[in-house]
Amino acid sequence: MVMSPPLPDALNSFGAEKPHLVRFAANGVALVLELPEDSLPHALFWGSDSLADADLEQLKLSSGRPNAANGLDDPLPVALLPEAWTGWTGTAGLGGHRLGEAWSPKFTPEAVSITETEGLGGSLVMTALDAAAQLSMTLQVEMVPSGLVRMRASVQNLAPAPYVVDGLHLALPVPGYADDVLDLAGRWAKERIPQRGRFQVGTHLREGRHGRTGADAAFVLTAGESGFGFDQGEVWGLHVAFSGNHRTSAERTSTGERLLLGGELLLPGEVVLAQDESYSSPYIYATYGNGLDESAARIHEFLRARVEHPRSPRPVVMNVWEAVYFDHDWSKLAELAVVAAGVGVERFVLDDGWFGARRDDTAGLGDWHVSTDVWGDGRFESLVDHVTSLGMEFGLWFEPEMVNVDSDLARRHPEWMLQVPGRLPVEFRNQQVLDISHPGAFDYIRDSIVGLVREHGIRFIKWDHNRDLVDAGSTRTGRAGVHEQTLATYRLLREIRLACPDLEIESCSSGGSRIDLAILEHTDRVWASDCIDAHERHQIQRWTAQLLPPELVGSHVGADQAHTTGRRLDLSFRAATALFGHFGIEWDLTNASSEDLAALREWVDFYKSHRDLIHTGRVVRASSEDDALWLHGAVSPDRTRALYSVSLLERPVTWPAGRLRLPGLDDATLYHVFPTGPGGTEDFDARVHPAWWSPEGVTLPGEVLSRIGVEIPALRVDHSALIGVERVGPASSRSFDAHHAGGSRA
Repeated sequence: MVMSPPLPDALNSFGAEKPHLVRFAANGVALVLELPEDSLPHALFWGSDSLADADLEQLKLSSGRPNAANGLDDPLPVALLPEAWTGWTGTAGLGGHRLGEAWSPKFTPEAVSITETEGLGGSLVMTALDAAAQLSMTLQVEMVPSGLVRMRASVQNLAPAPYVVDGLHLALPVPGYADDVLDLAGRWAKERIPQRGRFQVGTHLREGRHGRTGADAAFVLTAGESGFGFDQGEVWGLHVAFSGNHRTSAERTSTGERLLLGGELLLPGEVVLAQDESYSSPYIYATYGNGLDESAARIHEFLRARVEHPRSPRPVVMNVWEAVYFDHDWSKLAELAVVAAGVGVERFVLDDGWFGARRDDTAGLGDWHVSTDVWGDGRFESLVDHVTSLGMEFGLWFEPEMVNVDSDLARRHPEWMLQVPGRLPVEFRNQQVLDISHPGAFDYIRDSIVGLVREHGIRFIKWDHNRDLVDAGSTRTGRAGVHEQTLATYRLLREIRLACPDLEIESCSSGGSRIDLAILEHTDRVWASDCIDAHERHQIQRWTAQLLPPELVGSHVGADQAHTTGRRLDLSFRAATALFGHFGIEWDLTNASSEDLAALREWVDFYKSHRDLIHTGRVVRASSEDDALWLHGAVSPDRTRALYSVSLLERPVTWPAGRLRLPGLDDATLYHVFPTGPGGTEDFDARVHPAWWSPEGVTLPGEVLSRIGVEIPALRVDHSALIGVERVGPASSRSFDAHHAGGSRA
């Protein structure tokens, strides 16, 4: 049985000299934990770092809950791992039993190890024991330098009899004034749809049962002050970093507690621990901020500080899927590569249809060898050579975890397909799921991919995952297999990357259905959606940014008529939308006009000259005109530069728009503000543009730009305008010329 790796052991005995309170602080956030001698830790405080060390005991004194009417005689706080014995009637942290016994554990601390780094956070690792239930618990809590908190727990069975784990969840409290709850929903080609409501009494439960993260995942479950927005209101967010089934909830009890809770959703019998075996939960990430942008920034800073985070400039990608689909004609693809190189593409990716009998989506999936029908006589090798001779990297599409029943692999190894004994799951996109936890299947996929990567010098893999795991049982164990499948996929990715250290991998799953912080430990970018309609992409990318910075999110320019929606959009809008991500192209450029190719080349050049800012800057977002006018942008870490995009997505009730504020700038700095981007001022018309909308722009203090703002052009629906900002020097005066910031219209 495959188990999660155990957490590190705690080191110090849990005795009289232990710290009763521990405070971690970093980047304006504090987490204060109380460590009782006879129970698990609980959070006294999580939020803005406004507490001095001397305030901790006062905080403890002020935190005791009164005795509720007809309630507990001595109310106990809810621990990071909530336990039923305390009188907590919400979701228990550990759910499980030993054939009906040991169903309500009471853990007592045994040992603790605490590391604190002044101003940079710290960590706590605690082991606890329930001697009667013969269970051991290890709890890990860490605050990283960005102020992000992450937690994890592990349970170990110490008895000869097996222990069934039904769930292992961790929680953090939020204050009583966190009255709103925000999370995301969605579906294929329309991911990341925000949904918001009041924090009601009861449980707001979001479960993912797709066997992958899901297009409808809660993503980041956020509670906050009533009316919070991108730049205002305290917010507390929680993300479950797991790429299989998972559970996230916001719970409010009749006795007043409010908390966010998350963990893996285990199917019946997935985890049964023999003696000395352990199960570890996924990491739970918790982020606090004054507004959603600050909350997201803590996650972005954490990701960017990772050793494995992509450091090289994110290359312009050409993916051929919407250009040729399954029609893999050498001459067509060779011509497409020439045109792609001509507009500045740096990575050329051959999508589905290059292998086995895969001429459509009904056959051949799983037969990972180059098709001799399409690519015989050395044509595949010659395409790779052709692409690389044009100065581009060569990338290739795989869907390693899936298989068509009509494939040589399925006919050879029907036992490698996940299934309930005696029947295959219902078909989903003409495919079934390959049991990667099976050693034979694992080795076959790993060796096939590594062999192809090494033989052909492949630098990039688009790793797809196009169906839900329904009735996903293992033929080896007879049990549900989503848990083991997910861990085996992580292991597979890890081994492939170790064997091919220069390889980059994209996580794609019917578009954006496998985006979480666990898959990002093994991949270099995600595909946010199969929909590249720029109008739809505005919302998809805006809310994907609540978790991921733009350099990790593939964003492509499509054809003038979107393949998924049929909507026709100008190139300038499509390109400006793709700009704020990992820029790419998914369009048959051999049919594009010379004018479009010239304009696209300008956009590619613009991306290359600004990707360092977009991919290192702080993400900012805003909206106005009843949410019809959207702004998003990137502000450099030192706040000396910024790039904003302003887009009109609907026709507002009133027009023209009022002044639009530019968030993220330094109040005490003087900035040069100017229209930018290909064709930014070529069609200047005083009737529809403010007076400052010219190559000369305007110079204004940051305080004016961020608090009062500037007027913008009279945009048409589904059009964007780009605004550049550069530091001039310190602001010597707070006065400014209102005419130049706005300007009258003729």
